[in-house]
Amino acid sequence: MTYAIDMSGPSSTSGTSRTSELASELRLAVMRLRRRLALEQHPDNELSLGAMAVLALLFRDDTQTVGDLARAERVKPPSMTRTVNCLTEGGYVVRTDHPGDGRQTLISLSDRGRVTLLADRRRRDAWLHHRLVAMSAEDLRTLERALPLLDQLASSD
Repeated sequence: MTYAIDMSGPSSTSGTSRTSELASELRLAVMRLRRRLALEQHPDNELSLGAMAVLALLFRDDTQTVGDLARAERVKPPSMTRTVNCLTEGGYVVRTDHPGDGRQTLISLSDRGRVTLLADRRRRDAWLHHRLVAMSAEDLRTLERALPLLDQLASSD
């Protein structure tokens, strides 16, 4: 489907309608892709997508507090505490005392968490790679150009 977005301004009814349609179609496509990638989780990995996201944050940003993780994932601290507790019990993360604040603990990725995350990424990347190599060069260039825009949408408030 091709979308001709009217750039004449916010008062344009037809441009707003087409932009709304694009928003709906983009939301559906992204959700379908997310669900499809979720199916590629290794059968031995019992972790939720939310738990895997925490492992990814710790892999990228190293040690974090529960509050830092909650803000990054845009969830309430009690919800993140439950996730971190499960990850700790499973041996995926390690808690250590915060050196400057005795009321907090620092959460870091364990060796098991790192291995689990990297294996999960390899599996999902392989599935996606297999689909991408079947696409035309033009479609691949279009996806490549869209990446910064998708990142911008994902990180906006």
